[in-house]
Amino acid sequence: MTGRDSLARGVAPAQPGTLHARSATDGIEVAPLPGLTVRFGRGPGDEGAGGDVELHVGRRDQGVSRRHGELTCLDGGWTLRNTGQQALRLPHGRLLPPGSDRLRLPPGYTPVFVKGSGFREHLVELYVVRPEPVSRPGGAEGGTAAAPPAWALSDDERLVLVVLGQRYLRHEPDPRPLPYRQAAEVLAFLRPGERWSAAEVARRVEAVRRRLARDVAYPSAARDAAAPDPRGCGPDHRLLTDLVAATALVPPDLGLLDGSIEG
Repeated sequence: MTGRDSLARGVAPAQPGTLHARSATDGIEVAPLPGLTVRFGRGPGDEGAGGDVELHVGRRDQGVSRRHGELTCLDGGWTLRNTGQQALRLPHGRLLPPGSDRLRLPPGYTPVFVKGSGFREHLVELYVVRPEPVSRPGGAEGGTAAAPPAWALSDDERLVLVVLGQRYLRHEPDPRPLPYRQAAEVLAFLRPGERWSAAEVARRVEAVRRRLARDVAYPSAARDAAAPDPRGCGPDHRLLTDLVAATALVPPDLGLLDGSIEG
């Protein structure tokens, strides 16, 4: 699953309150029926057995509980509950421990990270259809409809920005951009036949910043004319924050770093 396939890039038309849930290997769309519950997790040990979960996550990862969480339609909205053995990680470093109270999901896009064995994490993308269309980020709701053309990134730009902003895509608390020199080392590893340097990373980032400043009426990083700092300073922080908010970059784009976020 790539960022361009992501739920954050828009979903098929559906009635308000419809839940779309997706892992790297599975996906489900559910109407907002009161009391309905969707369970997710590793599922039964026997691949042929069924009935334990509706959405499979981390099937081969023993660190993921067979029933790690559940989504229930209550009072006109959807709630998330942790039924597993390890905490679920939500945006901005928030944790949902096992046995904690249900968390009400907001309309729109919510990434949930399921901790597995070792350092592995498995992404579950959740999208609750909004009651009415919402404008692009910059409004109060910060919508998640398909990004307009001005936000579109080339494959090379996406890779550079994912390497630079991977901490933002993992929704780590207080994220900072990867230093340009370190980003160049990662890019050289991912593309061994190409020459990468801190200066080249800076050039690619500045090109995106200038294009957005020219084409997007968005008052933040795109409007900051300051030159990029190879150490990863404020302008880059604001640029990456804006790109994630606009869903021009989404968590599944992390798959560019290793082929798949699922493992």
